[in-house]
Amino acid sequence: MKFNTKTIHGGQENVDPAYKSVMAPIYQTTTYQQSTPGNHNGFEYSRSGNPTRTALEKSLASIENGEYGIAFGSGLAAIDAIMKTLKPGDEVISTNDIYGGTYRLFNKIYKDFGIKFHFIGMQSLEKIESYINDKTKLIWTETPTNPMMSVIDIEAVSMISKKYDILLAVDNTFATAYLQRPLDMGADIVMHSGTKYLGGHSDVVLGSVVVNDEELAKQLHFIQNASGAIPGPMDCFLVLRGIKTLHLRMQRHCENGKAVAEYLNSHPKVENVYWPGLESHPNHEVAKRQMKDFGGMVSFTTKNNSYKDAIKFVENLKVFTLAESLGGVESLAGHPASMTHASIPKEEREKTGVVDSLIRLSVGIEDVEDLIQDLKQALK
Repeated sequence: MKFNTKTIHGGQENVDPAYKSVMAPIYQTTTYQQSTPGNHNGFEYSRSGNPTRTALEKSLASIENGEYGIAFGSGLAAIDAIMKTLKPGDEVISTNDIYGGTYRLFNKIYKDFGIKFHFIGMQSLEKIESYINDKTKLIWTETPTNPMMSVIDIEAVSMISKKYDILLAVDNTFATAYLQRPLDMGADIVMHSGTKYLGGHSDVVLGSVVVNDEELAKQLHFIQNASGAIPGPMDCFLVLRGIKTLHLRMQRHCENGKAVAEYLNSHPKVENVYWPGLESHPNHEVAKRQMKDFGGMVSFTTKNNSYKDAIKFVENLKVFTLAESLGGVESLAGHPASMTHASIPKEEREKTGVVDSLIRLSVGIEDVEDLIQDLKQALK
């Protein structure tokens, strides 16, 4: 199947053996009848498995060209499960430009459990290699990164991870499988906050992991069941439904993102625009090689680098909604320094470019002329 067909049909054979429903039913049940102890139809308790969740997990694996999908209650629950495959004394090399919630989980929780994290820029492969030792077990990447839109060369980093027998995990939330498929480029783990583009309608919180290795899949399934951070059947249904229009929505997100980025790039009050599709973007050539298009996430700074003016700008938006999160059909605006990345100390934020004037836009699928007019009046 081609990708657009996979979003609708991938992994969805026989989703309802009882009545042949076209859509996977919502199995709103905690438990399942057994004819004798241990004799059941594949499901015994909904923490361990639920038919709606299984349908979603098969769909997730299909669109990422993976063998095994595992769904979790949130994106951070998915990352948490990956971290639970590690042991005290293990080391992780992570990109330094990451989502604030990921940084908080690594630095405030797992560091106290004896796991050591190295937060570094990942544009230099030599720099990555210089941090590897016999305790290094995982390389953690986001690409494009949140919120600076840096693009990391997945194929190049995977060559390093394989050279040293280290797992490579890629947070694919911003790009989605529509724009890039990390497993095809050598990654071992691909993770999503399904809350964002996969769900696509700002009405569900969910996370996912897709892998090819059977033993790693078994380990993650065990953690999923043992720790219990699972999504409910209604959540699974909503993301499964969202995936079916992912290709259509992402195409419009990309078209609108391009128009917004180009408008901001030409505006006299704007200093920097961060969008991988611009030729001025430092990682443009890598993005062009590994991504189908450049996405709907755009960040920018104003020339005076004023915290006060940035707040005033987001308060004055009319079509863009000032809110956390991203990836919904509606356009959202955020101020990372005071919102999504507030948990990162100011000096650490600013090292990666998250300055006080930085604005992050999740460009939705509205009429792009309305979006540009909104940005114009707010900048004015």
